[in-house]
Order: sequence, then structure tokens, then C-alpha cells
Amino acid sequence: MTDTSTATGTQQAGDTTRRTGPVGVGVIGAGVISDQYLSNLTVFPDVEVRFIADIDEPRAAAQAEKWGVAGSGSVEQLLADDDIEIVVNLTIPAAHVEVALQALAAGKHVWGEKPYALDRESAAQLRDAAAAADRTVSVAPDTFLGAGLQTALRTIRDGRIGTPLNGLTLFQSPGPESWHPSPEFLFAYGAGPLFDIGPYYITTLVQVFGPVAKVTATASTSRATRTIGSGPKAGTEFPVEVPTNHSALIQFESGASAQSVFSFESDRGRTGFVEIAGEQGTVVFPDPNEFDGDTELYSHGAEEPETIPAVGSTYSRGTGVVDLARALRAGEENRVPGALAFHVLDVMVSIAEAAERGETVLVESTVAPSPTLPEGWDPAASTLA
Repeated sequence: MTDTSTATGTQQAGDTTRRTGPVGVGVIGAGVISDQYLSNLTVFPDVEVRFIADIDEPRAAAQAEKWGVAGSGSVEQLLADDDIEIVVNLTIPAAHVEVALQALAAGKHVWGEKPYALDRESAAQLRDAAAAADRTVSVAPDTFLGAGLQTALRTIRDGRIGTPLNGLTLFQSPGPESWHPSPEFLFAYGAGPLFDIGPYYITTLVQVFGPVAKVTATASTSRATRTIGSGPKAGTEFPVEVPTNHSALIQFESGASAQSVFSFESDRGRTGFVEIAGEQGTVVFPDPNEFDGDTELYSHGAEEPETIPAVGSTYSRGTGVVDLARALRAGEENRVPGALAFHVLDVMVSIAEAAERGETVLVESTVAPSPTLPEGWDPAASTLA
């Protein structure tokens, strides 16, 4: 399957029903991550959170009360609100495509949690549905819009290390079951460290090197079951359905390469590690799962690294929703296009296939890196009043 466009429903320039003013937002999924989104979305002036929906309606009502959101209830109620233009899809990975398709059918744009889908077939179905509806489906992560990664990317794009040649990323941890009260879905199909954590690192690599051309990989599963370590289900054992370690060698269309480890098998935690080597130096990125953090630049011949403080917005999850809202009003493509998430999903599926088959897998989709943000870009500014 070849996807050489950004055909994810981003043709707002021809949308004659474009509105003005702040953009109405509805949130589907009132679980753990919704607090991170709502803490920002409820204070960003360019969006207005109007409704929270969840299959557990009392949980949706509790979140609405906590964050001062006027409406709560069912998904059907949310989708029936014509003043909601963007649906923020915070459901579990297995429901991402189904919920996004419902939102598209109701005429909404979608911002979703990662991953875009669980496989290429459902990803293509979602991409094509968005294009047919002339709507946008964008998917996290939006961490690369934050000050930390933007500063690191700006350092490379300003030529401080010459042409970037290769990268190394590491995410190693024992796994989330010790702290997450309901970690079962993180060890189910469509998750594991590759699909849960991989989007942050692969998205960052694509922003540095451009699209991926091919991958090779290995995988392992350390234990057939895991035990919940906290919360009301502490002590409950559950099955592990996916590999808990992937090691990948990634080659980009540019000829550059990267090595990446995604693991829930290491008692020595090493997370947030992204290192990019170029012709004239090396850049160490801040954690790609965060929106802040300094950059370190190791130049040829220098005895010590140069620490480059982060410049830009340090607001966290929900930043991409504001970028999407502003793009809709301007009739432009947003900076986290669906084609980016589609390509990252394609890369992750290819890594899983390469490990399973023991062979190199070509990545047929492609995408261009997003342009660097202006240093003063601020999601908390009021631009749509």
C-alpha cells in the first residue's frame, strides 16, 4: 500500500461551511489520560470543551464536574452536538478506528490518541473515510510541538551538526503494570512497548530524517503473564498477548539509519534516550514523551557539550488539538497531519512483521517532516476570538 499524499481529509480550504471563533471540542474516553488533556484543553482559549462521553457515563460525569465541562453522557449525545467540531478520541487502542469512523460519519474532525490503528487495513479504511468526508484525522503524539523537541530539531535544521547520519533511541523499563491500575490493554494486541511507546520515538526520528524506507527487527516476550501492582486490582494476574521487547534497525529514504529498542523487559530503566549523530557533531534530545527539556550539542573537538535551553511552549497534551483548531479556521493543514501517524503506524507494523518473519520489510508509505514552529508559538494565546 502506497500513501504518498497527506490525503487525510485536510482540504479545509474548500470547506464552504468553515466557522469562526473558538472551536468546539468533545472528549470520548474519561480514563487516566483524560486528565492530562483536560487540564490544558479547558484553559486554551482557542478551543471550548463542551462535552465528555464514556461508556461509563458516571465516570464521564465525574470528569465533566472536575474540569468544569457543561455536558457529559453517551457518545451518541456528543456526536449529535453540532457545535462540537473536533472529537478527541481517548479510547483504548482497539477502539480507535471504530470511534474515529463514528465521528467522521457525524461530520466531525478527529484528534486521537496513538496509535492511528492496529493494522494497515483498518488504517487505510480510516484514512480513506477521512478523505471522503473532507475531514481531518490527526493522531498523537504532539510532543514534537513542545519546546524540548522543537529546540532539538531547530538545532539540527540550523546545520549545527551538518547532515544527520544516524540515530539511537532507547526505551527500556520493567513495564507499566507496577503503577498503572488497569494495565491489561498495554499488553494486548495493538500495544506492548512498540505500539504504546514507539510512536514518540519513531515520530521524532521521522522529523529528523524524513520517511522510513525499510526495517529489520527482533522481538521477545519475557513472561506469559504479568501481575497488577497497584490500585483496586492489585495482585490480579493477566495474560501478555504481544512481544515485550522489540529491537529495530531502521533505514530512511535519505540513506540515514537508526537503531531503536522498545522494551518492557529491563529492570534498569533507560527511557527518553534519543541521540542523533551528524557530520559535524551529535545532538542529544530531551525525552520525546515530554514537551520540555534541554538539548545537548556535542561538537567536533569540544571537550564538553553545549547545553541549549528549550525555547517554545511547554504545555503538554492537547497542544496538537489547538494546532488543529487553528488550522481548521485558517483552511490549512495542521502540523500533525494524519499522514504522519499513518506512516508511523506503517513503520511499527513493519517492525513487528520483520521480527516475526526474520526478514527485511519495506515501508511503502511516506510523509514529509513538519515545518519548525516559530519560537513564540503559544497554544495558550487567543487567536480565534
